[in-house]
Amino acid sequence: MSTPTDPSPLVDPAALAEGLDQLPPPSSVLVIFGGVGDLARRKLLPALYNLAHEGSLPERFKLVAVSHTPLSDPEFHQQITDAVVRFSRREPDRTVLDALCRNASYVHGGFEDPTTYGTLAALLQRLESEVGQPLGRVHYLSTAPRFFGPIIEQLGAHGLAKPEHAETRVVIEKPFGTTRDEARELNRRVLEVLDEEQIFRIDHYLGKETVQNLLALRFANGLFEPIWNRNHIASVQITAAEAVGLEGRAGYYDGSGALRDLVQNHLLQLLAILAMEPPTAFAADDIRTEKVKILRAIDQVPPDRMAERAVRGRYGAGSVGGEVVPAYRNEPGVPATSTTETFAALRVHVDSWRWAGVPFYIRTGKRLARKLTEIAVTLRPVPHMAFHGVGAVEPNQIVFTIQPDELVRIKLAAKVPGSGMHLRPVTMDFSYGTAFLSTSPEAYERLITDALRGDALLFTRADEVEAQWSVVQPILDAWAADAASPDEYPSGSDGPRSQQRILLPGDRWRAL
Repeated sequence: MSTPTDPSPLVDPAALAEGLDQLPPPSSVLVIFGGVGDLARRKLLPALYNLAHEGSLPERFKLVAVSHTPLSDPEFHQQITDAVVRFSRREPDRTVLDALCRNASYVHGGFEDPTTYGTLAALLQRLESEVGQPLGRVHYLSTAPRFFGPIIEQLGAHGLAKPEHAETRVVIEKPFGTTRDEARELNRRVLEVLDEEQIFRIDHYLGKETVQNLLALRFANGLFEPIWNRNHIASVQITAAEAVGLEGRAGYYDGSGALRDLVQNHLLQLLAILAMEPPTAFAADDIRTEKVKILRAIDQVPPDRMAERAVRGRYGAGSVGGEVVPAYRNEPGVPATSTTETFAALRVHVDSWRWAGVPFYIRTGKRLARKLTEIAVTLRPVPHMAFHGVGAVEPNQIVFTIQPDELVRIKLAAKVPGSGMHLRPVTMDFSYGTAFLSTSPEAYERLITDALRGDALLFTRADEVEAQWSVVQPILDAWAADAASPDEYPSGSDGPRSQQRILLPGDRWRAL
C-alpha cells in the first residue's frame, strides 16, 4: 500500500506527453544537393535554423551540402550564417546558429560526377562514427530538374539509395517534369532505384497551416461536411495572385509559364484537398488515394472548346504598389519573341456525384494588383427570400486565405442595428495569429521535419503527379498549337479582360 512518503510519481509520465507535438525525429543526416543555391539560402537553411531554435531537430543531427561551388567547411558555415541573418523569420541566436554550423559539412563536386558520391559516402561513414550510431539519411534534391534523375541513379550506383544499416529517403523539389511524358519518364527512372515509400515529392503549399486546416475544418466539424456538395455549393474559386515579376528568374520562368509554375502543382493540390472524399484514416496513402480520385475525375476539355475554358495572359507595363514596372517582354533575360504566359485562368469540372455541375475556377498571375492566395467557396442562395426591400442579400461565402495572412472568413447576411429590417453582409473571421497567439511556422519547417520522420502525408505520390499533369497537358498542347499571343494586361491590374469569358452566367471573379 502506498504511503505519503512513497516516491511513486503522482502522474504517469506517459500522460505528460499527451497533447504535445511529436517528439524530434530520430538521429539523422540531411544531405542537400544544391546546398548553397537560391532555394537553400532563402528557405532550407533558415528553416533548419528555426527548427534548431525550437528544439525540433534530432538530438544527433548532421547537415551536409553538396554543390559544384568550391567551398571549405568554414566558408559554408558563413553561407549558413548569412542566409539565416537575412531570411530567418526570427532574430538569430548566436549559440543556436553556431551549434548548427558545427554540425554542417560541405562536399564540393558535380552532381553527375561519380567521385562526388564516393566522397559523400566516406563523409557519411565518418559522421556515423563520430556519433557512434547509424544515422537516418534524407537526400534533398534542391537542384535544377535535369539533375534529379542523374543524382538518384548515382545514389543507387554508390550504395547510398538503400544502405542496409540506415533508412534513406529522397526529397524531390518541383518541377517534377515539364510535360506529362517527362513526369512519367522521371517516375520510371526514380522507381528503378528507390521504393515509392522512400520518395518525397515536395509541394511547399501543402506545408502551409491553412492548407492543412482545410482537412481539419472539413472532416472534424459537423458544420461543413453536410453542405460540402453540389446541393449547397454554387462555385469554387482558387486564386494565387502575385504582385512581383520575375525576380531575376527569367531563365526558369520563360521556359515554364504560369500554368506549369503554379497550376499544375500547387493549385491542383488545393482543389484536390478541397474536393476529396473523407479518407478512411488520417494517413498518407489514404489521403493521397482520395486526392488522386479527384484529379482523375477532372474533365478533359476538347481542343476546339479550349477558349471557353482556359485563358492565358501576359503582363504589360504598369504600376504595382506605386512602382512603375516594365512589360514582361522588356524584363532582363526575356526573349523579345517570347509567347510565355504570366497569367492563366481555367474553369474545370469534377465529374463525380458530389461535384456534378459545380464550376471550379482557377487563376494565377504575376504583376497583379496584390499578393493573395485564397480559396473562395460560394454557397447557393436560400431557396426562398422572406425579406423584401431590405437591401442586397449576397450568397454566403467561406474564404480560406493562405497568404499573405492565414485566416478563414465566413460571409453572412445580418440585420443592421435600428428599428427597420435592413440586411447587409458581415464576416466571421478565424485568424491563426489571433486564435493561437503565435506565428505559423514556415511551410519548409514542417516539410523538412516530416521528411526526417518519414511522414509522407504532405508529399505527393507518383500517380498523383501524373494525374496532375494529365489535367494541364491538353491545355499546354492547345496553347502550343495556337499562334496567337497571350492576352496582355496592365501590371497592377486584376489580369486580362478575357478571363471573363470562361465564367458561367451569374458568376464573377472576386476582386483582388
